[in-house]
Amino acid sequence: MSDVLQDEKVIVFQLKDEEYGVPVNAVGSIERMQEITRVPRAPHFVKGVMNLRGIVTPVIDLRERFDIEDTRYTESTRIIIISIDSQQIGMIVDGANDVVDVPHDHIEPSPEVVGSVNADYIKGVAKIEQRLLILLNLELVLSEEEFKQVNDLD
Repeated sequence: MSDVLQDEKVIVFQLKDEEYGVPVNAVGSIERMQEITRVPRAPHFVKGVMNLRGIVTPVIDLRERFDIEDTRYTESTRIIIISIDSQQIGMIVDGANDVVDVPHDHIEPSPEVVGSVNADYIKGVAKIEQRLLILLNLELVLSEEEFKQVNDLD
C-alpha cells in the first residue's frame, strides 16, 4: 500500500463569481434545467422534486442554500446530481463544465470566511494555477434534519 496521496478529481461549477468543486465520485450526472415540481412545506432552498429517468429526485438551489443573491436560470444553469448516503439529490448551479485534478498539497483548510458561503460547508480551498476552487463538504451542505426533510419529499 502506498503512502502517496492521489490527486482528487473534482467537478468544477459556478455560483455567482466563485468556482466550487465536488468530488467526481459523488456526482452521478450533470443535467440541464428541467421541470421541477414544488413541494409544500419544504425548506426555502428546496425547489422541489424532478423525475430523473424514473427516479423522483429532490432538488435544492445552492444559491439559496448559501444565501447568495438569486438570479434567473440561463442556458448554462445545470443540476448536478449527487449521491449522499445512497440518496440522490440535485443541486442547481449557475454552470458546470470542468473536471480538474487537484493535488492534495494544493488544498488548504477552509478559512473562517469564504465569500458568502458558510465555512462549515467547505472542506478546503484549492489553488490551481490562477484559480481558487472552494471544495464543498457535501455531507454538511444539508444538516441531518434538512437531509431527512429533503428525503421525505420523494
